[in-house]
Amino acid sequence: MIEVKHTNDEKRGSFEAFMDGTHAGLMTYTWAGEDRFIIDHTEVDDAYNGKGVGKEMLHAAVDFARKNGKSIIPLCPFAKATFQKEEAIQDVLVNKV
Repeated sequence: MIEVKHTNDEKRGSFEAFMDGTHAGLMTYTWAGEDRFIIDHTEVDDAYNGKGVGKEMLHAAVDFARKNGKSIIPLCPFAKATFQKEEAIQDVLVNKV
């Protein structure tokens, strides 16, 4: 099971993934005003590649955006590609990809 922890301040934040208590990945973002944030980096530890860690962090970011009325700008190649593949999460995009 993947657990995602979210940290946030007025300038930036992150979604950090853990599997069985072990660090598995990190997604970082920067605020672009009060209503949107830019996902700028996603990394998954080698041992957890292909296990859905990146997608779980992205879905946590989407859930956060939906619950708080925020929009996402996906600059990170992983986030951008995932948004392009999954129409169900595109409602939080600033501009549809």
